[in-house]
Amino acid sequence: MRNVTDRASNPFGMRPPVEREEPGVRSAVFGYGDANADFHLIGDHPGVHGGERTGIPFTGTESGRLLRSLLAEVGFVPGTTDEPTFENLFASYIHMSTLPDGRTPTPEEYDDHERYFDAELRAINAHVLLPVGRRATDHVLAGYTTRRDRLTLDMPALHAQEIRGRGFMVIPVREPTAWTGDDREAIGRTLREVLASDYRQTKGVATRVG
Repeated sequence: MRNVTDRASNPFGMRPPVEREEPGVRSAVFGYGDANADFHLIGDHPGVHGGERTGIPFTGTESGRLLRSLLAEVGFVPGTTDEPTFENLFASYIHMSTLPDGRTPTPEEYDDHERYFDAELRAINAHVLLPVGRRATDHVLAGYTTRRDRLTLDMPALHAQEIRGRGFMVIPVREPTAWTGDDREAIGRTLREVLASDYRQTKGVATRVG
């Protein structure tokens, strides 16, 4: 068993440029969870998916609450509190710094944070990537698969689908606050099926298939 580190928050000491210095508000929401995980949950930025107060991705928002409830049922999150313990799961954002007034990062700011996200993703070296929402899914498909130009970024259609990447399996997750019908059941079912399979072989398969 590999043991990268036992630190749950910012295990690799990322230091992105920060803009915010306010009492009670984090300047960045660093990657958090099991640094030895096989599953990597990837969100957009703190203004969308939360953590500005807690410092933990996917907390403090309805989107995060819905997602953590599902992940707890699957077995990744013991409990659904705002200070969860992740098991076999690491969570991070493609843009980890918080921004004033909840504004969206500019394209240049997303680009500037790419190196930090990529370094952490490769350090975790998970087998399965779980991008949440349209922007994170677009980013992951473009950067870690050869399929982006062959796929329409239709989140209802991509939701819970298994996509082979360059050394990863990618399973897009529709924004939880937009879940309808059996969206919740679909992603839960896919995750359970992957967990029940020999998913650790997906890295080799994905590398060959592209």
